Amino acid sequence: MVIRFWIATLQLSELCVSSLVHLLYGFYIFSTAVAGDVSQALNDYLFKSNVNIGAVKEEERKGSTSADDLPPIVLVHGIFGFGKGRLGSLSYFAGAEKKDERVLVPDLGGFGFRARELFYYLKGGQVDYGHYPQWDEDHHIHFVGHSAGAQVVRVLQQMLADKTFKGYDNTSENWVLSITSLSGAFNGTTRTYLDGMEPDDGWTMKPICLLQLCRLGVIVYDWLDISLLKAYYNFGFDHFNMSWKKMGIRGLVDCLLGNTGPFASGDWILPDLTIQGSLRLNSHLHTFPNTYYFSYATKRTRTIMGITVPSSVLRIHPLLFIRVLQMSQWRHPPDASPPYKGYRCVLFVYLLFH
Repeated sequence: MVIRFWIATLQLSELCVSSLVHLLYGFYIFSTAVAGDVSQALNDYLFKSNVNIGAVKEEERKGSTSADDLPPIVLVHGIFGFGKGRLGSLSYFAGAEKKDERVLVPDLGGFGFRARELFYYLKGGQVDYGHYPQWDEDHHIHFVGHSAGAQVVRVLQQMLADKTFKGYDNTSENWVLSITSLSGAFNGTTRTYLDGMEPDDGWTMKPICLLQLCRLGVIVYDWLDISLLKAYYNFGFDHFNMSWKKMGIRGLVDCLLGNTGPFASGDWILPDLTIQGSLRLNSHLHTFPNTYYFSYATKRTRTIMGITVPSSVLRIHPLLFIRVLQMSQWRHPPDASPPYKGYRCVLFVYLLFH
């Protein structure tokens, strides 16, 4: 009884520390974005430039190869990521979208399941003309996905092959010229269990965990529907209409209790990032002969006297170091069923944070 009490106390303490760390990190990112926007606005007001930007760009185009002949490159962010136009002037991909107008960085929300949204962002739909409406087998695209974004791109290509999109009967896997994975979570990530997914099934959440707190926070954030906040960051659940204007107090309570909303229907990305979820997903995903596939893996751990630890303190944000250390030490619970036959708990921490 005493041992169970101490274990529960330690788990609650760890949850409190993890929640505080993630909250501080989120506030740090958000405040950095706001400060950057304020600084840029003041700079534009006080030091108005006389340079004709349009003329400069036109001169650059004259002296360079026509970009219209090259396929665009679409950079797809991972979980809790963001695209161009979110979080002010911050860039998820270190400013890559500023290097060339053919580099596109869609904002697909931090938590939603995003392959369908990615398609309509590019091709267009009823309310959006699309950022590359000519996309077809003769005008294909290079995709680069980071973390969960790599899996999203693979799902998108399979949906193109299966002609899933209503009103687009001519889609094909050949619309995708290449897929490049940057630390792609193709086989799942053990971090999902550390944050609260059940190791037994990889689908449900533990009753008390970091993900449950995130779930409550996301629901309240979308319910409040504060336009200024959502202009900076969106979790990708707008299609559930969780705003207070549409669902009221009763709808909020239903969402919080898990009766309705994305977390009740499974329409969010975490279940597909568990090992079991990735197995289910990979069972119907294929590779195709006319597409080039590249994968770049990263490792941030090393072994010291038999103990796995982060390989570099200086290259990990201080607020995230404790979490990375926990990820290094995680092991599949011995009392939980292995995710598949022959599973071995081989650990490494890939580049979740940059």
